Amino acid sequence: MTTAWTQPDTGVRLVGFAIAGPGGAMTDEVGVITGELTLATEDDGAGRADLTVQYTGAWEWYTLTGSPVPLPEAGLAALHEEALARIRAGGGAEAPDPTAGPRPEG
Repeated sequence: MTTAWTQPDTGVRLVGFAIAGPGGAMTDEVGVITGELTLATEDDGAGRADLTVQYTGAWEWYTLTGSPVPLPEAGLAALHEEALARIRAGGGAEAPDPTAGPRPEG
């Protein structure tokens, strides 16, 4: 489930939940985190998106490695869903980079 709301000082913020796959999600501050995670994807109002993640129910938020990223043409919601899918897949998931093209298979 993803929830959206507008923050008065920035823009739209989407929040969703995922159970991280094997290898979890990579953060800048503490490395890999695993388990039940909450992802927030926020439009910074300048054409980029900030992606942060936390252990669901915790106070601390961590930067998803690779964030911030340019907003894709498909929009904030598409970026948010791609990031959730990556976290569910695990493998040290990082923020999707819309300018990098498709990920190689393997």
